[in-house]
Amino acid sequence: MLIILQVGGRKSTISNYLEDHTAMKRAFFVLIVTMAASVTSLALAGVPQADTNGWQSLFDGKTLGKWKPSSFIGCGKIDIKDSAIAITTGSPMSGITWSNEPPARMDYELQLEARRTEGHDFFCGLTFPVGTNPCTLIVGGWGGNLTGLSSINGYDASENETTSTFEYESNRWYKITLKVTKGRIEAWINDQQVVNLETEDKKFSIRWEVEPSVPLGISTWRTSSAIRNIRIRQTGS
Repeated sequence: MLIILQVGGRKSTISNYLEDHTAMKRAFFVLIVTMAASVTSLALAGVPQADTNGWQSLFDGKTLGKWKPSSFIGCGKIDIKDSAIAITTGSPMSGITWSNEPPARMDYELQLEARRTEGHDFFCGLTFPVGTNPCTLIVGGWGGNLTGLSSINGYDASENETTSTFEYESNRWYKITLKVTKGRIEAWINDQQVVNLETEDKKFSIRWEVEPSVPLGISTWRTSSAIRNIRIRQTGS
């Protein structure tokens, strides 16, 4: 006895129906495998994946990933210790640099935690893009407490309108937040805002010593530090 089914507007035998159904399941399986392989390839390539709040992790706590030791002459040893990037004292500078195009150049928020483990100068010189130009947020410089942007209209963090002081304790973690939009650069240490600068008619640059940190990097001056929980997200202007 031949059983006829009405499937998708056409008549089909049970045999044809089962063949069609099996082919559909196979196609679906191939699609799922292909999608999984794509996600895996992105992860292996070091492409940061965003969470539900838009944050992309730039450090997994296990490997440097897309970070590399900066090409400073006398750069200290870079290692992973206790789920943080350990930057040992350089002569005079040490640090890490993002080896690819930065995830964003404008309208973004970047956050990390840093602590000074040895020394008395800046333990986080965060070099970041402002569009096509670089700039550096100095944390704990010029004797250990100075904070500011370097450079603005040719003036470094010790001599422009963003200059401020903050009492940093050795071996204490500080959350550093940087926000860059088309009209403003802002920065916070923990929950205290330390930079709130309108960018109109401002020219941004870096000191020549920091050039190996471009386009995105973290440097120290005769100081050891630890860096963890580095992440970035795109924001509106």
